[in-house]
Amino acid sequence: MLNKIIKFSLNNRVVVLVASLLLMLAGTYTAVNMEVDVFPDLNAPTVVVMTEARGMAPEEVERLVTFPVETALNGATDVRRVRSSSTTGFSIVWVEFNWGTDIYRARQIVSEKLAVVNDQLPSNVGNPTLGPQSSILGELMIIGVTADSTSLQDLRTLSDWTIRPRLLSTGGVAQVTVLGGEIKEYQILLDPGKMKHYNIGLNEVIDVVTEMNQNAAGGVLYEYGNEFIIRGVLSTNKIPSLGKAVIKTVNNVPILIENIAEVKIGDKAPKLGMASNDGKAAVLITVTKQPATSTLELTDKLDASLADLQKQLPADVKITTDIFRQARFIDNSINNVQKSLYEGGIFVVIVLVIFLMNARTTIISLVTIPLSLVFAILSLKFMGLTINTMSLGGMAIAIGSLVDDAIVDVENVFKRLRENRQKPKELQKTVLNVVFDASKEVRMPILYSTFIIIASFVPLFFLSGMEGRMLAPLGVAFIMALIASTVVALTLTPVLCSYLLGKPRKDDKPEREPYIVRKLKIVYEVALKWTLKYKKWVLGGTGVVLVIAVIIFFSLGRSFLPPFNEGSFTVSISSMPGISLEESDKMGRIAEDILLSIPEVQTVGRKTGRAELDEHALGVNVSEIEAPFILDKRSKDEVLAEIREKIKVLPGVNIEIGAPISHRIDAMLSGTRANIAIKLFGTDLNKMFSIGNQIKANIQDIEGIADLNVEQQVERPQLKIEPKREVMAKYGITLPDFAKIVNVMLAGEVVSQVYEENRSFDLTLKVNDDSRETAERIKNLIVDANGRKIPLSNIAEITSSTGPNTINRENVARKIVISANVAGRDLRGVVNDIQDIVNEKIELPEGYHIEYGGQFESEQAASRTLLITSIFSILAIFMLLFAQFKSINQSVVILLNLPLALIGGVFAIFFTNGVLSIPAIIGFISLFGIATRNGMLLISRYNDLVAEGYSKLDAVMTGSLDRLNPILMTALTSGLALIPLALGGDLPGNEIQSPMAKVILGGLLTSTLLNGFIIPIMYLITNRKVVETEILDNEEPEVNNTKLELE
Repeated sequence: MLNKIIKFSLNNRVVVLVASLLLMLAGTYTAVNMEVDVFPDLNAPTVVVMTEARGMAPEEVERLVTFPVETALNGATDVRRVRSSSTTGFSIVWVEFNWGTDIYRARQIVSEKLAVVNDQLPSNVGNPTLGPQSSILGELMIIGVTADSTSLQDLRTLSDWTIRPRLLSTGGVAQVTVLGGEIKEYQILLDPGKMKHYNIGLNEVIDVVTEMNQNAAGGVLYEYGNEFIIRGVLSTNKIPSLGKAVIKTVNNVPILIENIAEVKIGDKAPKLGMASNDGKAAVLITVTKQPATSTLELTDKLDASLADLQKQLPADVKITTDIFRQARFIDNSINNVQKSLYEGGIFVVIVLVIFLMNARTTIISLVTIPLSLVFAILSLKFMGLTINTMSLGGMAIAIGSLVDDAIVDVENVFKRLRENRQKPKELQKTVLNVVFDASKEVRMPILYSTFIIIASFVPLFFLSGMEGRMLAPLGVAFIMALIASTVVALTLTPVLCSYLLGKPRKDDKPEREPYIVRKLKIVYEVALKWTLKYKKWVLGGTGVVLVIAVIIFFSLGRSFLPPFNEGSFTVSISSMPGISLEESDKMGRIAEDILLSIPEVQTVGRKTGRAELDEHALGVNVSEIEAPFILDKRSKDEVLAEIREKIKVLPGVNIEIGAPISHRIDAMLSGTRANIAIKLFGTDLNKMFSIGNQIKANIQDIEGIADLNVEQQVERPQLKIEPKREVMAKYGITLPDFAKIVNVMLAGEVVSQVYEENRSFDLTLKVNDDSRETAERIKNLIVDANGRKIPLSNIAEITSSTGPNTINRENVARKIVISANVAGRDLRGVVNDIQDIVNEKIELPEGYHIEYGGQFESEQAASRTLLITSIFSILAIFMLLFAQFKSINQSVVILLNLPLALIGGVFAIFFTNGVLSIPAIIGFISLFGIATRNGMLLISRYNDLVAEGYSKLDAVMTGSLDRLNPILMTALTSGLALIPLALGGDLPGNEIQSPMAKVILGGLLTSTLLNGFIIPIMYLITNRKVVETEILDNEEPEVNNTKLELE
């Protein structure tokens, strides 16, 4: 089969060249137009259900809204976890489905369940709303809108009604959330004193103002042959006109709304959140993209829209987009990976030039790289994947290996052509025949080595969850590029060899191997003879080093993924619940000033509280700050340490520092934006908070713990208004009437809409602020009791109390989270220490239990999967070796490259960061496949020479020297091409590939170095009986019949 492919290629050389050119053109066009993103789609299928329950306390939201929604959704098809948060006036439920569930099907399931729940919810609760279909990497951009003279109310109105609709109209945008400024509304502020004076009851006012600003439809009039639409134009946006509405007439004197209330334009209250940019009050607009939308293309569209909008806004209004731009991370990441790819390619060129010293052979070998890469890109496109840091990383790791097959083929063809020219004219073969024979000699090692490397990468595809989705494109890109390189080595490489290497040198000088190769062979021959003489010492020394490497391997730290350098810090500041929004805003401003004092920080944008129907349901006591930075003289860790030190001055707050994407990955894995989440489940929030602080006190001294916090689920102040039922009965006040008094007069109720052109604003009815600004004034608030005017305190008990601030739940159980990040130590080690201390020192009451969540869970699961699948991978490699060599002994000898490679990989980790992450483990597995190639080349050559009549000992010496050049070239091209990735681990985009590159680079170094000595020794040992006589007869091994060109 392979012989036929090679023969077909040589017989149809023009066809092969044209096909290669077409492949190059198609791949280049696809690469230029393909979607680019930072990571593959990492999102677990999640549907977010949000419900506004205006004015409700958290325990009421939990009982009346969250619990019915949770109960309906738990147990639905493919649901794996349901989380919820109930806070003041808002319920949010996250429904997480199994990986692989179609998101549209998931949303359909949730919608069907919610249709049943709607009837069970209270009438004053909004309809449950599904959040937009997006992903954890969907947050595309945060836009800051500031002004010098424009009021915050006008700024918010511009953002809501001018900027937001324009952005939403951009194709690919899923949601635009606006936070900050003052929301404009029309207000009817009742004066209880005037209501008492005119004897006006609340019900009378409500009856008049409800839908008072809605036009009436009068049908159609037909007259004079025309059709007239009859409109009752009640709608107005004029304040005086709104106040002229009559409530009732007393003694023929109309009582108007303006007689008992102030009608005005005001700011909506209570405020849910505030925002600032560089310490200045601002409106922040968060743009979220739809799945499968190109981030870079959408960012360009948004930039164009914002530039156009800027021209239409008042001169003092400024729009900035540098608070958070995911495109910035993508550009940096892609550029860094591409740079590593280019630099790796340069190393490959240098190696080929040094070892071949022939421009034609170098060009033939290098042609493989672009063809293989474009084939990989076409494969990604066909599979529906994107170009991202993972797929580019796979190509960058593969780039050195891509030329390996071509090197083996070219080197062999070049050598056979040189030997053919040295024969007498009558014995010389044609160039095509020599090329065919030379390519045929190495076809099976080339094919089997490719199969072996593919087999070593297969465990990567058994990873599930986020790590599987993240790393699978890397494996796909690597394997497809490798397959392409093998096809090129069997087709295009022989064709190019026939064209470029067929003619002898013009100067008629005898062709010799390059000088450096000849010198290396001399040194290697001496070293190999010495090794064969003292093989016991060599094997013993190697065994000792291997044992040391194994000991170090099991002592390495463990983590899931390396930290990302996203170029931005996300700082979360949580004050005690019950603090006012204004006080929380002051705390946030202090934090902003601290961050702006750090030289590397470019700008800051802060959100305090939440926006309406925003799934990031932060309380008013929580601020989240985005702080993009540019590193100069200091490392990221040094900058982070300074921020942590300076921000300690903030009193009584919890602080977490992370990065935008890392935070979201943590939140997806554990529901908490931190590396480690200790989840305490129970019933009594106060008791849970107390136990949480015990846990915090016990684990705070563990080395490596940073940002240790207990979730602020403590009680906050409440003002309880409980009806005196007997007194209410005496006055004839019903419970619905009482509820109306509390809802309307205190909280306020939207009774209609006011329209300004295409903008609509709420018309809200409530009591004026003077009558409700203190608890005492609320007690003295005059209410209507069937014509009699009495203070609210007569019919209600008004007391100061406390209640929960936020109630978080998971799988229908209350929980509180003790969260922590890790700094300066491995993740698994910190988690193990935490678990030991908690098990030893914390006693839990009956009905309470602890679960641990975070990246370490994924690390444990992934490590187990990789361990099991790598065993099968090694068995598959053994079977492929046996199929090639038909010898168990020889297959085992080649597999010795695995422990030889392990030595270098372990030391590479040990002398860098000392942490074994999932990418590093995959590096080891990949390394095993790559490292076996050298052993195959040696054993295959030994067998060929034995078949030609060489003794075993002569075959080892001659074969080792013959294969020194291709082995060194393939090892150096594979290894040196990884240097840019290995050294650039701190650069954005290289974080995941760098541990893999370090492992493969270190492993190739030791496996190549030791392979040239251990494999010959083990080959002779496994053939001991054959060579025993020669070893005894000769004090030093003699080389007979060796044809070496060392002049």
